[in-house]
Amino acid sequence: QVQFVESGGDLVQPGGSLTLSCVGSTDIFSVSHMAWYRQNSGTERELVARITVDGRPHYTKYSGRFTIRRDNAKGTMSLYMRGMDPVDTAVYFCNTWPAGAEWGQGTQVTVSS
Repeated sequence: QVQFVESGGDLVQPGGSLTLSCVGSTDIFSVSHMAWYRQNSGTERELVARITVDGRPHYTKYSGRFTIRRDNAKGTMSLYMRGMDPVDTAVYFCNTWPAGAEWGQGTQVTVSS
C-alpha cells in the first residue's frame, strides 16, 4: 500500500518558487529518515534532498536552492524550492531514505516561461 501522498506541484516560471508537501503516517515519520526524489520520463529516479529523523537536512547537487523540513508529529515533510530552473522540471516523490518499495503518484513540477 502507498504510504505517502505528495502535493503542491505546479507550472512555475524560471526564477520562481514553489513548496511541495508530503503526508504520511506519523508512525513511519517517527522512525524514518525521509527524502525527496524526482524523475523525468526515460530517466532514473534521483535523490533531491534528504532529512534525518531528528531534522538534519542533507542536500545534493540538485538542491542547493531548496529547503527541506519535516514535522514528525504531523507526519509531514516539505520542500521549498526557489530560483527554479527548467532543469527542475520533473515528477517529485517523497519516500523514506533509503527508499521503500512503494511509491506514491508524485506531484508534477514544470518550470517554463
